[in-house]
Amino acid sequence: MHRLWVIGRTCGELSKFWADIFMSDERPKALISMQALTSAQQSEASDWAQRLGMPLDVDSEYALQLGPEGLQLVELGPQAPGPVRVDFVEGAAAHRRLFGGGSGQMIAKAVGVQPGVRPRVLDATAGLGRDAFVLASLGCPMTLIERQPLIAALLEDGLARAAKSPEVAPIAAQMQLLKGNAIELMKNWQGEPPQVIYLDPMFPHRDKSALVKKEMRLFRPFVGDDLDAPTLLQAALALATHRVVVKRPRKAPIIEGAKPGYALEGKSSRYDIYPKKKLA
Repeated sequence: MHRLWVIGRTCGELSKFWADIFMSDERPKALISMQALTSAQQSEASDWAQRLGMPLDVDSEYALQLGPEGLQLVELGPQAPGPVRVDFVEGAAAHRRLFGGGSGQMIAKAVGVQPGVRPRVLDATAGLGRDAFVLASLGCPMTLIERQPLIAALLEDGLARAAKSPEVAPIAAQMQLLKGNAIELMKNWQGEPPQVIYLDPMFPHRDKSALVKKEMRLFRPFVGDDLDAPTLLQAALALATHRVVVKRPRKAPIIEGAKPGYALEGKSSRYDIYPKKKLA
């Protein structure tokens, strides 16, 4: 996900950024604060608050909370939905890992997974890491980029907890998280370039599931559509050695710029594929 841009600021600049936007005279209540759910997490929560330049334990509309189950983003209030966290060990991620269809899944076909071929993939719009985890569970070495600080924090925490699970740790070890502007990181890439770059720019997806609705409600104050998607695609095409894959809602237009060579279409999503060289 590409959103509210604050990565790259110093802690002091971040503190002023949050204060200017969320603690103005027009909005006396902070938009978001850091909270520890138990005294045991207080010190670590304080560290997170300092890293993110976020107020700690103040009256707010949303909270980034640290508790026994890890880091979670939650809207506060009587009608608010439940929290969102990244969990690669249990829940939906575990179900998909065990029963999701393996290499027969459309995303696997889109990135070029085939017998004896597990491409190195860069997920440049990682979000909560679900697609990256699916590909890592199939054996693809994954690099993830996320530039929205709150989402990157949830993802970092989820990966850290996954690394402690004997069953999931080998998959988490396949996933390297980078924080920053994907366009700039791709333009200044160091080391061996990825064979495949996977993009899922923000777009009004048609998924009406309760989970997606809850997540979008929580993220709406902090995120937005990817207005730089054409530049993102251009940078990806310049870096990837074999192909670029763009996930879109099934009926959405292609991203402005180069035209995909072909597409794989499902019930609600479509994968636009920009081939450069055959994977083998």
